[in-house]
Amino acid sequence: MLSKIRSATLLGLNCHEVEIEIDISSGLPSFNIVGLAEQEIQESKERVRSALKNSGYEFPLKRITINLAPADLKKNSPLFDLPIAIGILSNYMNFDFNPEESAFFGELSFEGKIRKGKGLLSLVYGLKNKGYKRFFVPKENEFECALVDEVEIYPISHISELVKFLTGEIKIKPLKYSFPDYIPTFSEDFSFIKGQAYAKRALEISAAGGHNVLLVGPPGTGKTLLARTFPSILPPLTYEEAFEVTQIYSAAGLLDKESLVLERPFRNPHHTISYAGLLGGGSNPQIGEITLAHRGVLFLDELPEFRRDVLEALRQPLEEGRIVISRSKYTVVYPAQFILIAGMNPCKCGHFGDKEKECTCSPFEVKKYWSKVSGPLLDRIDIRVYVGRIEKEKIFSDTEEESSEEIRKRVIEAREIQKERYKKEKFQLNSQLTPKTLKKYGVLSKDVQRFLLDAVDGKNLSMRAVDRIIKVARTIADLEKNEYIRIEHLAEALSYRGLEDFISNL
Repeated sequence: MLSKIRSATLLGLNCHEVEIEIDISSGLPSFNIVGLAEQEIQESKERVRSALKNSGYEFPLKRITINLAPADLKKNSPLFDLPIAIGILSNYMNFDFNPEESAFFGELSFEGKIRKGKGLLSLVYGLKNKGYKRFFVPKENEFECALVDEVEIYPISHISELVKFLTGEIKIKPLKYSFPDYIPTFSEDFSFIKGQAYAKRALEISAAGGHNVLLVGPPGTGKTLLARTFPSILPPLTYEEAFEVTQIYSAAGLLDKESLVLERPFRNPHHTISYAGLLGGGSNPQIGEITLAHRGVLFLDELPEFRRDVLEALRQPLEEGRIVISRSKYTVVYPAQFILIAGMNPCKCGHFGDKEKECTCSPFEVKKYWSKVSGPLLDRIDIRVYVGRIEKEKIFSDTEEESSEEIRKRVIEAREIQKERYKKEKFQLNSQLTPKTLKKYGVLSKDVQRFLLDAVDGKNLSMRAVDRIIKVARTIADLEKNEYIRIEHLAEALSYRGLEDFISNL
């Protein structure tokens, strides 16, 4: 007897259709699974056998062979438990479903319960685009699966419930498509931060144009607080962005009960993080912190303390907005469009340039400390800001600081200007301008060109640095609602490269 059931697996974030062929024939009792099935799936044999027996169904004492096609695609998900079990039962039970349009997902417990799985949103959405209409998923995954419209999604909690539904004994209502409302709320607000107007302005420009930022300053000056407050001035996620981020968190198994990730991600990995932890990868492709920060913020505090190879690997995603992981058995591409906020002290003791506390580092130690962060990586950071100590008179000042909501309004307006300007392009932010498109959208008048050439003369800036200065100036002009880049916009953009002289003189 031969039966066929449909399911799918993820490679990276891409959904691959899998046809499960179940052959039950006479011979010595055996249970074999073929088709590049990893250990998680080989163990399905024991879970399926126990789940069927403990749920009151007959497990045939015959020669059972399971083939997962295509055979050249590696499969490593326990979500194949349920389709394998249904395929075995379909050999002696009459089920009412169209195998060409139906897909099954679920890990089985020994008592037949269906456990929550990873990546269900990407799997359902991917198969929907291949023409599938009906999906049977774990009940604990119903919130994320309800985000996919124009399909029938049935949440199942136990295999016996699914069997009764397929035989017509009970009815199960499919999930209703739902998209929750979102009112942004943040525990941190720029109005709570006293002073630091220069750093706040730099972060506003960063939020408006998607520019990377380096915050340098002594300990306790507010670098971490500024970074943590930064998401409060970013625009809310659009539906497309929220769906994209939710797919990532679903595949990583990090979704809570909420159906949709509505807040922009803020990831703050410790400096001891490994290469695979930050970038992703491993023997089975895992999602790294830079992908979890997609459409949001990646905050790297104590930047020089991160491993050199980990930091150098950031160069490709910072430039291309994605990370390509190639191994002998697979190649996956993960999205990685994030704003990098990096924080560091000016030296090992933290007080180089501090007006209130003397630095105890030698010039050699200061240079060695900065050498931990390579020039090519620094070159990809558009805005560098020194965060000094707050003046004592401002600590208990009654002056009302500008709120995040007021700043966010300006950021949203600037992004709308960029969205309209780049509506025919594949990007929407000034930071994503390529050298080719920069010539089209970052045109400078003769006097502005002359000002820029005079300003960079003798500063030993690379062409990439000059391009990034123009991009920042373009964002400043958008915040001021000016169509053209003026000298004052370029002058402010140049001021955010103020650490250039400091670094070059080390």
